[in-house]
Amino acid sequence: MSAIKSPSPTRFFTIGLVTSWYSSNIGVLLLNKYLLSNYGFKYPIFLTMCHMTACALLSYIAIAWLKMVPMQTIRSRVQFFKISALSLIFCGSVVSGNISLRYLPVSFNQAIGATTPFFTAVFAYLMTLKKEAWLTYITLIPVVTGVIIASGGEPSFHLFGFIMCIGATAARALKTVVQGILLSSEGEKLNSMNLLLYMAPIAVVFLLPATLYMERNVVGITIALARQDFGIVWLLLFNSALAYFVNLTNFLVTKHTSALTLQVLGNAKGAVAVVVSILIFRNPVSVTGMAGYTLTVIGVILYSEAKKRSNK
Repeated sequence: MSAIKSPSPTRFFTIGLVTSWYSSNIGVLLLNKYLLSNYGFKYPIFLTMCHMTACALLSYIAIAWLKMVPMQTIRSRVQFFKISALSLIFCGSVVSGNISLRYLPVSFNQAIGATTPFFTAVFAYLMTLKKEAWLTYITLIPVVTGVIIASGGEPSFHLFGFIMCIGATAARALKTVVQGILLSSEGEKLNSMNLLLYMAPIAVVFLLPATLYMERNVVGITIALARQDFGIVWLLLFNSALAYFVNLTNFLVTKHTSALTLQVLGNAKGAVAVVVSILIFRNPVSVTGMAGYTLTVIGVILYSEAKKRSNK
């Protein structure tokens, strides 16, 4: 009889990476929801600025000190402006997403977020005239239909939150398309770790005046909250570090698996986040809402398959 092979250390490492990526992704989502909605910390722009500050500092430590990846430099003023444009779109996406969490349950937020492929296909066509195979476009029908059904059956539906979430999803897709256009030449390509290193501090520069103007005295309010309950400081620090860890694990999972595997895992992650959030926050869900979300996820899986076949 041949001996049963035990899983290789590489397999365990990959499983550990995926688990870390799932945990950090879902963790930062749930913590954002807790802070902005349940805890009552109603400052989504300041929260995003905390995230970006942590990403800037930890990116520098990871690249300049720990040498996790070679440091890539910005080669021209034009490249700097391109990265700044990406950073602005990224800010819009994260801020809108955080605002939506004040008004919508995580489950519905994730259902809307699953429509990212639809917006990516639309922006890719509008900006580059890139056409997909007809089968790929057909798979987007259940993606959109599912969200329409989920919206109609959502007990906690909030119009402003819904608009913010759609905006966040569209901005996320726009960043992907714009990144492909702006940083397409070999001399300008940056890996995601280096891109974050440059985007994060630029994002802080954008977010600081927005925070001071739209969320006045937020620093004073946070200090006052910390005097009552110092736990808010630890929550903000942990949440901000976790926001960087999402980007780090995303990069590592892509590096050690593939972009396609990441896409498949991402589809499943949304479903896991929905279940976990319902168990934690006990937000009401309807059969219609869950049916709509399921249809959207099926549509996204079919879209991934159609894209994979058309690229062969």
